[in-house]
Amino acid sequence: MNKAQNLFKNIPFLVEGEEFLELLKCRNIAIERIVSSEKPDNKIYKQLQDEWVILIRGEATLKINDNVINIKAGDYVFIQAQTPHQVLTTSNNCL
Repeated sequence: MNKAQNLFKNIPFLVEGEEFLELLKCRNIAIERIVSSEKPDNKIYKQLQDEWVILIRGEATLKINDNVINIKAGDYVFIQAQTPHQVLTTSNNCL
């Protein structure tokens, strides 16, 4: 029997950094919920897999390669594998 889950359940309050929670993994697809604080990690990501990011709530500024983009709730972006990217800023309660 399938049970409904809620994306907003048990969202942590973070002072800094980010929390990653895997929601689904099936074959070669993984879906994660990422909760970011107003002080995200300065880490530059360069993953082996493609990444599709959708912002559910708040606003964020991302650096992808040398391009800086601002995204808001409802915006999404595709990041190809091996592309350097970084979260520069996020708004409060940004997912």
